[in-house]
Amino acid sequence: MLSNKQSIKKNNVRIVFSNFSEKEVIVFGKVGQTIFEVFNDHRDILESQGIDLEGACGGACACATCHVIIQDETLFNLLPDASMQEEDMLDLAYDVRKTSRLGCQVTLTEDLDGIRVLCPTETRHLKI
Repeated sequence: MLSNKQSIKKNNVRIVFSNFSEKEVIVFGKVGQTIFEVFNDHRDILESQGIDLEGACGGACACATCHVIIQDETLFNLLPDASMQEEDMLDLAYDVRKTSRLGCQVTLTEDLDGIRVLCPTETRHLKI
């Protein structure tokens, strides 16, 4: 049986959010949350440090405004492949890179502890 301390640690995942000015903020999310959900839980502190992640569609994979760049290729390779819908949305994102994903589509696991997430400073809005 796990102690409370081990249980708490086991369910928490560290995320290091940053922007292009190299400002970094470490926050904790829970296994099963998406990067976008964790950002929303810590939005006030992250935005106060100049780190933003919009998520105009609310996490429905219907826009590209929660585009993030996973900075560690080893951890990126642990992620399931992006769905066709996510790939279509990433085609609309600004400054897409090899390790780009939508924050609403990356679900945290224990293996992702310490993941470094770069939030681009530019987003594209497409109004239909």
